[in-house]
Amino acid sequence: MANVPMTQKDSIVDQVEQWHRRIANRAYDLFLGRNGWGDAIGDWLSAEQELVRKPAVELREHDGTFTVAAALPGIDAKDISVEITPQDVVIKAETEHKHTDNKGQVHRCEFTSGKVFRSLAFPKPVDTAKAKAEYQNGMLNITVPIAAEAGAKRVDVKVAQTAA
Repeated sequence: MANVPMTQKDSIVDQVEQWHRRIANRAYDLFLGRNGWGDAIGDWLSAEQELVRKPAVELREHDGTFTVAAALPGIDAKDISVEITPQDVVIKAETEHKHTDNKGQVHRCEFTSGKVFRSLAFPKPVDTAKAKAEYQNGMLNITVPIAAEAGAKRVDVKVAQTAA
């Protein structure tokens, strides 16, 4: 089992917006390639599929801890990065697949190279300082405790005495 380093961040908004812009630009290029005719939603989905892969994930809560399981088959632990905020987690990786002539002629290949990006919001704030990420057999498992909630406290109101 390999430990995956985690980076604490204040926000993931910039990263999500950056991917949104990349996908939007590619979708627009696909649209222009057909002289403005076609399906804008289809262009968006094609651009998204072309640029980034979103792994399947499961988010589970048990005994005050969130566990995120993400399927990342064929990726080395060293190529995975996890960034966490009190509200979100971002999983990133890069995959590469190459063919060599010395291993024979390829007749069909469904392996791809590209980027993996997945952001996931936690339903409750988490304690990022205690987060852990481990990778084994193509599965990334992130565990992070739910942050202690600041409880409501009753404050007595005292009447200020005025000087006479």
